[in-house]
Amino acid sequence: MRSSLPRYPAYKDSGVPWLGIVPEHWDLKRAKWLFQKIDRTTRPQDRVVTCFRDGIVTLRENRRIRGFTESLKEIGYQGVRRGDLVIHAMDAFAGAVGVSDSDGKCTPVYSVCRPHRQVSAHFYAHIVREMARSQWITALAKGIRERSTDFRFDGFAAQLLPVPPKHEQDALARFLDHVDRRIRRYIRAKRRLIALLNEQKQVLIHRAVTRGLDSSVRLKPSGVEWLGEVPEHWEVKRMKELVKESVAGPYGSSLTKAMYTRHGYRVYGQQQVISDDFNIGDYYISPERFAQMQRYQVFPGDVLVSVMGTVGRVAVVPESAEPGIINPRLVRYRPDESQVQARYLQLAMQGSTSQAQLREAAKGTTMEGLNMQILGKLMLVIPPLKEQGTILYEWHDNSYVLTSAEARVRREINLLHEYRTRLIADVVTGKLDVREAAARLPEEPGETDFSSAEEVAIGDTDERAALAASTVDFNA
Repeated sequence: MRSSLPRYPAYKDSGVPWLGIVPEHWDLKRAKWLFQKIDRTTRPQDRVVTCFRDGIVTLRENRRIRGFTESLKEIGYQGVRRGDLVIHAMDAFAGAVGVSDSDGKCTPVYSVCRPHRQVSAHFYAHIVREMARSQWITALAKGIRERSTDFRFDGFAAQLLPVPPKHEQDALARFLDHVDRRIRRYIRAKRRLIALLNEQKQVLIHRAVTRGLDSSVRLKPSGVEWLGEVPEHWEVKRMKELVKESVAGPYGSSLTKAMYTRHGYRVYGQQQVISDDFNIGDYYISPERFAQMQRYQVFPGDVLVSVMGTVGRVAVVPESAEPGIINPRLVRYRPDESQVQARYLQLAMQGSTSQAQLREAAKGTTMEGLNMQILGKLMLVIPPLKEQGTILYEWHDNSYVLTSAEARVRREINLLHEYRTRLIADVVTGKLDVREAAARLPEEPGETDFSSAEEVAIGDTDERAALAASTVDFNA
């Protein structure tokens, strides 16, 4: 689609580094001439509006109700109305900019902006997000802290922005909203397919870690009501009986983000555990700090468990992992190799019965997280060591097709994200002329994707069957 879109007939230099050349008929103005900062009082019926990093600005309850920092007192809260451009001062660098779809109230860290006449808030939401993607907002930062900025309204107001005619702003915004809806819809379908693949993977794991490979094996009562019967020669043990050593990640002042450096020793966290990829991530501590934190060091074969936020994810530290420590969101276990292999322990903890135990236990804690006491009580069914190796071999062999399919779908999602990012950048900066394409678009109701990457609902059987489709026509 992108290759079929023409360029504008003539261009001029904008003089703005992140913008480059723009169509000759576009104007350039400071944002202060396009938007007015609004300081409204709140109303009793107003509910909290949140500005997310994917550009969605909506009532908090529309997306999720957990995982937010709650204010004991709403000091300085301001009113926000549907159609306002909302800029998150501390997160704008990461794309937290958008047009509110709801009336409500928001934190004073947001800049609530009302567009002047002949200005499309939706078009300029794309513009500011492109400023974020191009790292321009980060370059403007006055140095609050690494990985953050302070993009207040006065900073926004001083920026020189492109100004197409109003009818063209509307056309560009309409085109981008149309493309964005279709790509989001397709990505949702891909995520549902991933969820289905993971469901099938869970079936294989459950069978492997509760019955083994021999369907004719004699069973015995496990002694645990929800676990039922298990192979006669297997043992039911608590997690704490299967490990030689365990340690929770450092808390308090022993490790803070202010201590992170650009080089040194790795700091491993949920990013590596959830993806089971120890090559990603860029958090480090200095050699001096590392020497002080030997208690939290990881070694190949250690089992790491996430205990805050996304709880119960498990990974084994590979031989190729760089020296490093765990962060406060992980617990490190060193398995007793005379009883259990690290990879088998990982597989057993990933089973549906283990995950159900952890989810239920986490609900009873203050912050809905796990701790070492909860993990230590986790009941696992353990076969003899030789049989563990056989089960692992068969599991990897049987799950290869599912794992490969999931990897392929994730690559497709990444390509869709890259395509959308590049297309939006080229449209809002005038590198592509989509006016005619926008005029041909069908009328369609607006829709908002409130789901996060991990909040994917699975539809009915017909919808599941449709997920196998592998092409999408953005011209439709």
